[in-house]
Amino acid sequence: MKIIKDPVHGYVEVEDFLLPLLDSPPLQRLRYIRQLGFSYLVYPGATHTRFEHSLGTMFLADVAARRFGIPEKERMLVVAAGLLHDIGHGPFSHASEPLMEQFLRTTHDDIERIISRGTGDLLRENGIDPRELCRIVKGNHRLSGIIHGDLDVDRMDYLLRDAYYTGAPYGTVDAQRLIRHLIQTPDGETVLDENGVNAAESLLISRTLMRPSVYFHHVSRIGESMFQLAVLEHTGGGREDTIRQLMVMDDPGCMHTLQTSASPVARGLAERLYGRRLYKRALFATSDQVNTPAFQNGVPIGTCRDYAEQIAETAGLLPHEVLVDIPAVPRELSLGVRVKNQHAIVSFEEFSPRIRTLNATRREGWRLGVYTLPEHRDAVAEAGCAVLHIRKPTRQDTLF
Repeated sequence: MKIIKDPVHGYVEVEDFLLPLLDSPPLQRLRYIRQLGFSYLVYPGATHTRFEHSLGTMFLADVAARRFGIPEKERMLVVAAGLLHDIGHGPFSHASEPLMEQFLRTTHDDIERIISRGTGDLLRENGIDPRELCRIVKGNHRLSGIIHGDLDVDRMDYLLRDAYYTGAPYGTVDAQRLIRHLIQTPDGETVLDENGVNAAESLLISRTLMRPSVYFHHVSRIGESMFQLAVLEHTGGGREDTIRQLMVMDDPGCMHTLQTSASPVARGLAERLYGRRLYKRALFATSDQVNTPAFQNGVPIGTCRDYAEQIAETAGLLPHEVLVDIPAVPRELSLGVRVKNQHAIVSFEEFSPRIRTLNATRREGWRLGVYTLPEHRDAVAEAGCAVLHIRKPTRQDTLF
């Protein structure tokens, strides 16, 4: 057994059967992939990695598995899944996810290919079925809820960890209390004891407040958009083979590749990112300024680039001088876990009417971004309003 000091959870024990996995190349690669992508451009302390988060998720998965009293072999399966659940991430974490989805038709949860390259043998040596582990990570297993569910340990860890490293005071989650008040009914349903309702509410509130202040902060979104365009320019518009080569790199390797790209646009964007000479907001439109239903599910990178090129042409600029970012409208918060009190098992919403308020807050925080070089903001704002049919912001709406 190895003991690792973690700033969030204290001393984390790594069992002997996990040590070969811990030292395997797919997991060691996560030491060089930032957990929050380009959020370090906003919060200098946000340089923590997917490796740390994987250890934290493993630790909480073990706590939950022991709490539920599941058989030893299944506990080992869940703990290993917690450790390996993020090995499918591309460089800069979620910044590369849209590229994977559009050009490789995959997500970071699709880890079968990585597992098949040797990690699967390490699992089988300990009686763990690699196919079952992949199903847990993908969310297609009866034990998936521990890693990916309404009250999952993955989310508990990243909220705590991201708040710790950014200094944002919103990510406080009492993970141990929350897990302690999860119980299983005789028919296998996971329910929440009523004494854990406040801890569950704190998780939902943390998700709501961390979204605009950290995960969708405009500087982070600008950094991601610049990175994505640099990748498109480097790969000649998104050639699958070249995209795949980039997605298996870590952050430093990918950034070096872009900085030395044959494409001058890719090189220029990478150098701007490296030196924090970022594009600026020309438009940052709220849902009441746009036809939100048209953008309900977000807009793929390719379509965003089409919009950006139209805006650039209207403003008399080069295509790469405009970026368009249209994220999906936040989904409704819900908690499928029911609550058990002294008399019955009821829906979480009956105990916590705050969910309606949180959902309204999430919707109000949605923004459509159009970004450009500082000297072109006025021209791009005018062109962006015309192309995307955005109601022009008042002086109070305008953000620079």
